[in-house]
Amino acid sequence: MKRRFENKVVLVTGAAGGIGLAIARAFASEGAKVMLADRDSAKLHAAEQLLRQEGGDVASVVVDVTDYSDCQKMVAAVVQRFNALDIACNNAGVPSPIAPFEEQSLLQWQRVMDVNLNGIFHCMKAQVPALRESGGTAIINTASVTSHLAFAGMAGYVASKHGVAGLTKASALDLIGYGIRVNAVAPGFIETPMLAPALEGEDGRAFFDARAPIGRIGRAEEVASCVLFLASAEASYVVGAVLNVDGGMALT
Repeated sequence: MKRRFENKVVLVTGAAGGIGLAIARAFASEGAKVMLADRDSAKLHAAEQLLRQEGGDVASVVVDVTDYSDCQKMVAAVVQRFNALDIACNNAGVPSPIAPFEEQSLLQWQRVMDVNLNGIFHCMKAQVPALRESGGTAIINTASVTSHLAFAGMAGYVASKHGVAGLTKASALDLIGYGIRVNAVAPGFIETPMLAPALEGEDGRAFFDARAPIGRIGRAEEVASCVLFLASAEASYVVGAVLNVDGGMALT
């Protein structure tokens, strides 16, 4: 039986672990040729080797998404390796230190905005010419439940993820004329290395489980499944959506 993304070329940023690795793994299992991109070269190499062992047709490239020229080189590496780019998943992101607004530094604010929001803009800007060349299918950005909600002590992160949602919606209107559908997923609390320190101990996990009406935190694979849906023909009429993958958190 033909797999959904047979011979499609997919680029995933932030692919060395967590949600990004789950996305890359899911696409590879569905027949895609996948370029993994991340800033952490050691973890990126390990992720590439893992997917190769599982039979994936994958390659990797180190990228700093805060540098537009680096993003251009990343896309050039995809096209050189696989001769096209069909789907781009912009997942790279960083957390912000949790602190009251008046204690958050300009440096912390700039770092979070540079990676989480400017980084996605840089990636998209670099990806669009190659997507247009291939006929284009989809861009899927990783937003967050904090694209809809606010939490005390997280001003920078919340602002950056609100920005990702707005960028996704506005760019979707500009790019749909080229056949490029732009959408986003908005994960809630997901069990990833980023969240792992906060889950230590029974009380830590119980706290996060209780925040979602579904009664538990999510798995990276559950986010990946939604990304694949948005990239697929089944979502051909979905444009500019920010799909909540949060166990109901955005409803509270």
